[in-house]
Amino acid sequence: MATLNDKQLEMCSTSKWDFSDLKALFINCTLKRSPELSHTQGLIDIAKAILEKNSVSVEVVRAVDHDIAYGVWPDMTEHGWENDAWPAILDKVMKSEILVITSPVWLGEKSSVCTKVIERLYGASGQLNSYGQYAYYGRVGGCLITGNEDGAKHCAMNILYSLQHLGYVIPPQADAGWLGEAGPGLSYLDAGSGGPENEFTNRNTTFMTWNLLHLARMMKDAGGIPAHGNQRSEWDAGCRFDFANPDYR
Repeated sequence: MATLNDKQLEMCSTSKWDFSDLKALFINCTLKRSPELSHTQGLIDIAKAILEKNSVSVEVVRAVDHDIAYGVWPDMTEHGWENDAWPAILDKVMKSEILVITSPVWLGEKSSVCTKVIERLYGASGQLNSYGQYAYYGRVGGCLITGNEDGAKHCAMNILYSLQHLGYVIPPQADAGWLGEAGPGLSYLDAGSGGPENEFTNRNTTFMTWNLLHLARMMKDAGGIPAHGNQRSEWDAGCRFDFANPDYR
């Protein structure tokens, strides 16, 4: 577990809420396969430690370690691919109230692995929950970015837009990141980078994590997003909610 600073530990110890029934999943979209050091994992570990201090069940998936097929269907073995590890990862996604997508910055963009993960998330966006809403409704999402060049906010905008478009609820300040000096230089976990001690990054990572916790708690206690005006199953059946039905004569 990562070492939390005094402020982070105080917030955990004085929490009045019970989050022990929540599950969180981080998908690390580093380009490095295990066991190679992932600087993005270093930032994940801070948020993960806060969640675990609050008794949240946390799992981290390093996407590049898995044989994830390209495509936009839930299981690409049904579309010509011999192997596809994504269905097992998607099962973890669907069992988690909190999803955090994480990525390094390359050429000012999120990693190619991150793009693939979002494409595969999109592949299940047409599935429905028991209320007839899109399947990701009621879950909350955030993102973490690392790198040594500009582009963290650009990457976060793309990831958070994608998550909300799929049906995730995004809390305030749902992103955090660390950027080293532009160009070749020290990365987050490198000795002397100042990354793990950076006050700005630690503050934003802490706020993101707690906002994910609070919103996930509210969503679960409320039973998700109210099912009115957003049910695909009802729309397909002809219901137009509070709008005039175009089939009415």
